[in-house]
Amino acid sequence: MKVVGLTGGIATGKSTSEKILEELGAYVIDADKVVHALYEKEDVLEEVKKHFPQAFEDGKLDKKKLANIVFKDDEKRKILESIIHPKVNQEIENWIKKVKEKDPDALVIVSVPLMIETGSYKKYDTVILIYAPKELQIKRLLEKGFTEEEALSRIKAQMDIEDKKKYATYIINNTGTLEDLRKQLEELYKKLMEGV
Repeated sequence: MKVVGLTGGIATGKSTSEKILEELGAYVIDADKVVHALYEKEDVLEEVKKHFPQAFEDGKLDKKKLANIVFKDDEKRKILESIIHPKVNQEIENWIKKVKEKDPDALVIVSVPLMIETGSYKKYDTVILIYAPKELQIKRLLEKGFTEEEALSRIKAQMDIEDKKKYATYIINNTGTLEDLRKQLEELYKKLMEGV
């Protein structure tokens, strides 16, 4: 079994890349989806509410409010990360164990947006970076309905995409068409499968 880290910046095309890799036969787990599932758990919500009561409306977590709070304040972001990250790591480890039992020859992709920032990239021998330059990230976020201020605060909350390059084993350049992206990922998938 080979476990590979996948990362990128916001709006660089990680989700699309995950779907393509899954179609090719890889097992993919997305840390963002794990986070969303954790926000359904009572004990996690209680802990978040303790630190961020203003992100709750009628007893329910408003994720957009929470995002706006933590993307504007580094200290608050660190508090939220200290609650969420250990739980996410545990969920991912449990999932990898299950995949290994089911399919010992699996190619496993663990997608984590903040893999380099948190240092969790060190767990993987291979790290794939889905790359798009900052201008393109901003353009894509604006197309998704973010304001320029929201787009910039989310991009600033992550390490500069250019700095992430030096941590990557493979860089997938997602500045072209979907077909270009697919072609690069197909080639990389073949290469990775040879090492499984």
